Amino acid sequence: MALLLAAGLGSTARAQGTTRTLLVVGDSLSAEYGIPRGSGWVALLEQRLEREQGGRWRVVNASISGDTTSGGRSRLPALLQQHRPAVVIIELGGNDALRGLPLAMTQDNLATMTRAAKAAGARVLLTGIAVPPNYGRQYGEAFFKLFETVARAEGAALVPFLLAGVADGPDAEAMFQPDRIHPKAEAHPRMLDNVWPTLRPLLR
Repeated sequence: MALLLAAGLGSTARAQGTTRTLLVVGDSLSAEYGIPRGSGWVALLEQRLEREQGGRWRVVNASISGDTTSGGRSRLPALLQQHRPAVVIIELGGNDALRGLPLAMTQDNLATMTRAAKAAGARVLLTGIAVPPNYGRQYGEAFFKLFETVARAEGAALVPFLLAGVADGPDAEAMFQPDRIHPKAEAHPRMLDNVWPTLRPLLR
């Protein structure tokens, strides 16, 4: 009887339009590149939300493999208008670095996206990423720091390093696909664990 009642309440919540939307705008790290559908950290997040807050959140994964912050910036206004999210996770920047794009442009794009999402009424979470050491120490440090700079200036939440415990773990090589850029499915639960403590307060 209790289960039937809970299911009924969930249906009522959806019918009354109280389900809120969480929008993820990212690249291949969020688009399940090279791994089975449903095994990426965004899919795992959707499953966790259903378990813990059933019926209250809908996850929209608008991530595209290969996308840059410029691509995300151009796509975001339509996504905000279509989905009207309460929370936006921005997971972009890695491809900017791989293409050698100017750091100032990446920072400006992330700041603009954050402001646009906040202006639309959403809370924003940025996920930081790092570049391989062969890009040079100075560039790597400046790139890593720009996520914190944007988050602080724009009042967004920040996950400093999405791949913490994956790229810098004791068995890092085994956690990546042969290209050494994209994590295997086994790494995605850890990625979600990196996001969850910062995301959870934004869901209240």
